[in-house]
Amino acid sequence: MSKKQKIVLAFGTFDLLHPGHKFFLKQCRKKGDKLVVLVARDKTVKHLKSKTPVYSEIKRMEKIRNLKIADLVVLGKHDYKKRYDILEMIRPDIICLGYDQKFFVKNLNQVLKKIKLNCKIVRIKPFKPEKYKSSILRGT
Repeated sequence: MSKKQKIVLAFGTFDLLHPGHKFFLKQCRKKGDKLVVLVARDKTVKHLKSKTPVYSEIKRMEKIRNLKIADLVVLGKHDYKKRYDILEMIRPDIICLGYDQKFFVKNLNQVLKKIKLNCKIVRIKPFKPEKYKSSILRGT
C-alpha cells in the first residue's frame, strides 16, 4: 500500500517574477510531494491591491509553469466570493504563505475548519526582501 502524496498549495500574484518568487516556490516544493500554485486573477489583483498587474494573468501563469517547479499551475476563481473553493478542490496538506502575504490569510483558519480540512499553514522566510520585492522592483 503506497502512502498518500503530500499536496502543497501556494498562491500569489507573481507579477514581475524575480528570484524571491523562485526561492519561495522552491521552498514550497520541499514541503511535500506535489506543488500546486494558484495565480491570482487580474481582476482580483486590481480589487485587492488597487493596481493592475504589469503582466496579464495568462502571462504570469505561463512564467510560473516555465520555471518547472510546480506540478500544477492554475488561475484563481473569477468570482472573488468563491476564492476559497480551490481549497475544497485540491484539499492540500500544507498551505505555504509568503513572508509578507496578507490577502486571504486573515480568515484562513476559519475557512479550513468550515470545510473540515486539516492542513498545516507554513510561512516561508524571505529571500533578500530588501532587493527582491515586487513593489521595490515596480517602484511603488
